[in-house]
Amino acid sequence: MVSANKEMVVYCFDNLVAHYTSELVPPPAFDEGEHPLFVTWKKVVGGEPRLRGCIGTLEARCLFNGFKDYALTSALRDRRFPPIQAREIPYLECTVSILTDYEPAANYLDWEVYFLKHFNHYFSCNRAL
Repeated sequence: MVSANKEMVVYCFDNLVAHYTSELVPPPAFDEGEHPLFVTWKKVVGGEPRLRGCIGTLEARCLFNGFKDYALTSALRDRRFPPIQAREIPYLECTVSILTDYEPAANYLDWEVYFLKHFNHYFSCNRAL
């Protein structure tokens, strides 16, 4: 089973930095696979992390392209927030989430056990330019 890891978070930061600097993104340092995924950005303001963007997909995506796409989509196109600016990058935290091992649910309220049992994420913070 694939697990979220710090290399995935670094890859998301690398893609966001490259968006502003036009630098090439180094190849990912994690194994390829196809899974539903989410990328969450938070900005530390006064010691408290505050949500700046979170977007993902429940459809399986190639992890390399999925993290690249959703790192930028969640940072720049989450309609709940203005786009993340380059000057905010040193204050950002990133969480990547990979959903695995889907199972049938009894009803729409039967998601909590599934979520806690099968939601796998990795968190890292403050990757400066």
